Amino acid sequence: MGFLKKLYKILIPFYTLFLLYLMFFGFGRSQYDINIVRLIPMFSTVGFVKQTILWKTIIINIFGNIVMFVPFGFLGIVFPKLNNFWIMILDFLFAIILIESLQYFTRLGVFDIDDVILNTVGVAIGFWIYRKWASRVLA
Repeated sequence: MGFLKKLYKILIPFYTLFLLYLMFFGFGRSQYDINIVRLIPMFSTVGFVKQTILWKTIIINIFGNIVMFVPFGFLGIVFPKLNNFWIMILDFLFAIILIESLQYFTRLGVFDIDDVILNTVGVAIGFWIYRKWASRVLA
């Protein structure tokens, strides 16, 4: 586990920067003319699915919002207090709401509650994968 812990400690900051780049500048993103906030859960996601023709685009968007955040479920490797599920989730919610707010205020994205929900699901999945993996490795 020592090697993987060291590797994770090295890679997670770069991965975090990569994700922040995608969230603010990636996918040809430019600044919106107005600030946009979407607070009705799953409303924008359902609308996106209804309006999108290609299933590939739907899968990339929805599952990407989940899968891209799975690595953050392993943060207990680096920060032992995050081995507690509820502390992990609450800390992540604080961070992702802050990031979504920055997207809103900079107009380099949209504050979308669906992103908060899907990203948090990704962290929760990552946490449970990490806990299963750690229980086998440490057992």
